[in-house]
Amino acid sequence: MSQPLVARLEATAAAFPQRIALQQAQRRLDYAGLRDAASRLARQLRARGVEPGDRVALILPNGIEAAAAWYGAWRAGAVVVPLNAQARERDFVPWLRHSGARLLVHGAGHDDAARAAAEAGVPTLAMTGDDDPASLFAAAPDDADAVGLPMPDADALAAILYTSGTTGAPKGVALSHRNLAANTASILDYLRLDPEDSIVSALPFYYTYGASVLHTHLAVGARVVLEDNVVFPHLIAEALARERATGFSGVPSTFALLLDRGQLDRHDLSSLRYLTQAGGAMAPALTSRVREAFPQARLFVMYGQTEASARLTCLAPDRLDDKLGSVGTPIAGVELQVRREDGSEAGAGEPGEVWARGDNVMTGYWQAPEATAATLVDGWLRTGDLGHRDADGFLWLAGRRSDMIKTGAHRVHPQDVEEAIAELPGVREVAVAGVDDPLLGQVVAAFVVRDGDAPTEMAVKAH
Repeated sequence: MSQPLVARLEATAAAFPQRIALQQAQRRLDYAGLRDAASRLARQLRARGVEPGDRVALILPNGIEAAAAWYGAWRAGAVVVPLNAQARERDFVPWLRHSGARLLVHGAGHDDAARAAAEAGVPTLAMTGDDDPASLFAAAPDDADAVGLPMPDADALAAILYTSGTTGAPKGVALSHRNLAANTASILDYLRLDPEDSIVSALPFYYTYGASVLHTHLAVGARVVLEDNVVFPHLIAEALARERATGFSGVPSTFALLLDRGQLDRHDLSSLRYLTQAGGAMAPALTSRVREAFPQARLFVMYGQTEASARLTCLAPDRLDDKLGSVGTPIAGVELQVRREDGSEAGAGEPGEVWARGDNVMTGYWQAPEATAATLVDGWLRTGDLGHRDADGFLWLAGRRSDMIKTGAHRVHPQDVEEAIAELPGVREVAVAGVDDPLLGQVVAAFVVRDGDAPTEMAVKAH
């Protein structure tokens, strides 16, 4: 599928105009309303001088406005630059300058966003905070009709997602409409989503995982229930039960919090038919706990990168028993290899770096030709992840090249140690990293979130 997602929204709105697309607390926006809100924003952007290919930055918390802004910017032919709404002025300024944003759309009362825009010299469009989602982005009467605007070309740039933190130069992943459409089609291929599905979404749209959850469900006319209660897992569980949600997506820590503090036994979660996990490796021990807690739901363990528009592989639920710990096989449209240092393909069981290619792989890093050339080689994406494929073609990851801990004469993958520690009763979360040491170069340090005093430090070391 190469049809831009904004064009697909038009078709979905025509087919299911009154079906609820987005839900946030007491607010509802149907598909016709979402299409109309996107058109109104498109007219506003064009009236403010935004042309096709211009970058429009978004500093909006997860909500109906943020979702509508993505599609409104696309309807105007603009490139969406979603920025972390929880960041601060000092973070926003480099992103705005690096992207060359033509306009910034931000939430009402977001002082850091307003100050950053002023410092970067970027005009702003502030949301009014109106509770009626049907009135989003009201346009001036003289604005041109969005119906007359051409749909963006499949190979046109669609979004720039920043993956770096506040240190060093900004690193913007440039994704085309074709990239996002291909990724969406591949995910729909294995999740089998339909208009009757509904998902409780707590993942930010400014990260590729959260964006993919939004776009895949909107592509088929499903309902997206927006919740921002990850720090209060019991409220997520309440929402899943109250809304009779069929799906939920999270990163490993999301599921760890939900299992430990979600009070799952108090809620009827029988409506859940699918769970998806990505955003980092989930220890097999946690995977097993999730399956036990949601026996009726099919758990899809996934792997990907922002540079791949989100997804590269998926472990099908029916292979969790015999391939627990693997991230599965390439999704539809993706080709994958594990390569040795010299670039040749490694054999089964032989470790190396994961390379991938497909229509979902980015066009490059924005305004960074050297970084692009180092990462995209002859049409292949060098992921920087280490791993191996078994005799059945399943991929097993072993950390990132840059994460390798070199202690004395040994090379240690943090993920291996994390998975071992996660097996211990009482371990909620664990992260392992290398710490500088004058004798060994680095030593292995583990950071553990545990229940009470169990397990003890000595128990962890002994295990």
